Amino acid sequence: MARRAGLTDRRYGNYVTGDREPDLATLLRISETLQTTPNDLLGIRPAGDEDGQSKQLRRLVEIAGAMRSGDLQLLIIQAEAIVAARAADAG
Repeated sequence: MARRAGLTDRRYGNYVTGDREPDLATLLRISETLQTTPNDLLGIRPAGDEDGQSKQLRRLVEIAGAMRSGDLQLLIIQAEAIVAARAADAG
C-alpha cells in the first residue's frame, strides 16, 4: 500500500501507528490509493454511525494492512493468545 501511494513503508507505518501525521497532500494521496475519503481515514463519522467494536475492528484491519508479513503473524499469535487466556479464565 505504501509503495502504491508513493511512500516508504516506514513513513506509511508512522502514519498508521499515529507517530506522525501526513500533510494534506499525502492524506489525499493515501485516501485515493485506498479508495476512501480523508474523513474515513481520520475516523470522522456522523454521530451514532459506528459502534465502538466496529471502529476498533476497522482500525485493526487498517493497521494489519500496513504490516509486514512477519509482523502480521506476530499480531495473529498475540490475538490468539489473548482469546485463549480469556477462554481459560471463563472456563
